[in-house]
Amino acid sequence: MILTANEPDTGVIDLEPPGCEVLVVGCGNLLRGDDGVGPVLVRHLWEFGVPDGAQMVDGGTAGMDTAFRMRGVQRVVIVDAAATGAKPGTVYRVPGEEFAELPPLQGLHTHSFRWDHAIAFARWALGDACPADITVFLIEVAGVEYGADLSEPVRAGMQTVMDIIEREFLSALRPATAAEVTVEFTEDGYIRLDAALAASRFASDAVAAVVRDDDFWLIPLRGPRSGGLLLKQRNPAGDRSALIHEVLHGRIPIGTRRAFWDDERGALRVPLEPAT
Repeated sequence: MILTANEPDTGVIDLEPPGCEVLVVGCGNLLRGDDGVGPVLVRHLWEFGVPDGAQMVDGGTAGMDTAFRMRGVQRVVIVDAAATGAKPGTVYRVPGEEFAELPPLQGLHTHSFRWDHAIAFARWALGDACPADITVFLIEVAGVEYGADLSEPVRAGMQTVMDIIEREFLSALRPATAAEVTVEFTEDGYIRLDAALAASRFASDAVAAVVRDDDFWLIPLRGPRSGGLLLKQRNPAGDRSALIHEVLHGRIPIGTRRAFWDDERGALRVPLEPAT
């Protein structure tokens, strides 16, 4: 609680976490192979960039903590592993109306908390502050051996869920930008993007830069671990720049150039030929 000079100190501190528009929670154990798909997914979303109004939480195996993080949130997305015997990588989307049949809380131990118990506990503990809009994605595992990496089928299922979360839950929170924009190429070999373009199309810190068909392509990557070039923040306003000298060596079109976003290829394209 922040007090102004005109407000008395009542000694009461508000410990309630702030609400948000979208809360994404990844549940599971990172040490047990495919069971860690939820936390791994959240880490990828962190790298891709978290828009204002959204929060990403590594719920791990702490179901009660997950329940309390839901307070005041408008929409909740929970991602966890499943072991039903179906084909590994299968994605299940649990309809919200099924949450009315969640299991009772009596006799539960903290170590036995799953996503369904977390929702039931949140409804009991939070009352009217518990979100009504909750979506759960479950990804069928191939193995949960200690120390193993995610299997390829589960990685594919995780990518499917990430695409859905971006499209249905996060994209509306990202700043809009015009179909045609401008970028600036500098004499010292950088490309500069203004804050609106960077926030709407390049939320992470990594990009790939290539030349194809006489166009310069700038392609967003999911994060620095994907390789590519580093997109640095230039100023407090949020403008970004990347060093592209080696990609365009000898043909950098110095100055401001028109560009357009190619939705089909997921890239910003800048024509290199002089405008007529």
